Amino acid sequence: MAKVKTQYSCNDCGGTSPKWVGQCPDCGAWNTLTEIAMVKSGASRWQGYAGAQDTSLMALPDITAVASKRLSTGLPELDQVLGGGVVEGSVILIGGDPGIGKSTLLLQALANVPDPTQALYVTGEESLQQVSLRAQRLGVGECPLRLLAETQVETIIALATAHKPKIMVIDSVQTVFTQTLQSAPGSVSQVRESAAHLVRFAKQTGISLYLVGHVNKDGAIAGPRVLEHMVDTVLYFEGEKDSRFRMVRAIKNRFGAVNELGIFAMTDKGLKGVSNPSAIFLSRNRFAAPGTIVMVTWEGSRPLLIEIQALVDDSHGIPRRVTVGYDHNRLALLLAVLSRHAGVMMHQMDVFLNVVGGVRILETGADLAILVAVISSYRNKVINQGCAFFGEIGLSGELRPVPGGQERIQEAAKHGFKKIIVPKANAPRNKLEGIEVIAVDSLSEAIAKLD
Repeated sequence: MAKVKTQYSCNDCGGTSPKWVGQCPDCGAWNTLTEIAMVKSGASRWQGYAGAQDTSLMALPDITAVASKRLSTGLPELDQVLGGGVVEGSVILIGGDPGIGKSTLLLQALANVPDPTQALYVTGEESLQQVSLRAQRLGVGECPLRLLAETQVETIIALATAHKPKIMVIDSVQTVFTQTLQSAPGSVSQVRESAAHLVRFAKQTGISLYLVGHVNKDGAIAGPRVLEHMVDTVLYFEGEKDSRFRMVRAIKNRFGAVNELGIFAMTDKGLKGVSNPSAIFLSRNRFAAPGTIVMVTWEGSRPLLIEIQALVDDSHGIPRRVTVGYDHNRLALLLAVLSRHAGVMMHQMDVFLNVVGGVRILETGADLAILVAVISSYRNKVINQGCAFFGEIGLSGELRPVPGGQERIQEAAKHGFKKIIVPKANAPRNKLEGIEVIAVDSLSEAIAKLD
């Protein structure tokens, strides 16, 4: 390969400097210079990679669309999050807190592919003996999966070129480094440059690649945000540490739906897919209590029943709005609508909101259920436990329709609910057996139906 030297580039303006300085000489920003590799003119940075092909311009009508070939992971919940399996040549970035189960999930996924001999697990954080012990604990110790303990990108690519795996895991992208840069592994420049090498290699050879990334204290995958733009799919591993349930959420997917959710249960034999996710989010010993409401949310391509808990209490100072699993700014907006259009004043009350099961609600279809839970706690009145809710609330107090209304109603009926309050635009044309659908136009009308 051509001789490589390094420069420093500003993340804000793109200006370059031959050495690192605290302040960018072009735009004046502080601590924005990161190391980059520079190749001499006339040389290609990808020269020498196997499988490189010439590219040419083509007209859009001349391009034949071919369905992407997918490889099943052997884990139905993970397949659903990915859109039906792993696409050949795709790059998947999976992030999560340390110890949440990223390595366990990927080791199980590689062990369950149709031909494990064509899978390669590259570990930069553990020894081969540690990976072997985990495999034995998961019951896949006899699987002919190939392992590699290596952190240098050039060596990983050379060995992968020689052994030609179909699917490969890099655990983790924060531990690998390229010899073209002098900075330490895990630095912004090393993560970005190493990931660029691996992504390019996967696209040229058709290898399906998993990149494991750690999450920083802000909840984002550690390293440059550009890393999420370089890959095809971004998955986040979520879940409370004291809960046995784990959730894999897709926030970007070029080959499937975004915001798809996969539910897993952590056991002594690894992660097991949950076939009926709605059941785990409902209390098994549910009792009539003010402030407890069941809503039907939409995650990816399926409806889920989730329990919402609200607690309203007198404020002894500045009123607080505390949420777990929900945006507190959205809650403040809904409380303003409740005050203006329903006459329920919350300006001297503390409002606490909890989404049971550790799920994060990202859609507006939860608006109606949240306000009903708040009213129930405020009035200290139990709402019918056989009633479910969904619907978006506008600033003028109207109830707006949400996607998947029919499927949500059917999901509630499947779990034994006898009544459901929905926006009028989501009301089914034909009467459904086993459940009463109450369609309303506004928040005030919905509240009247609670009495």
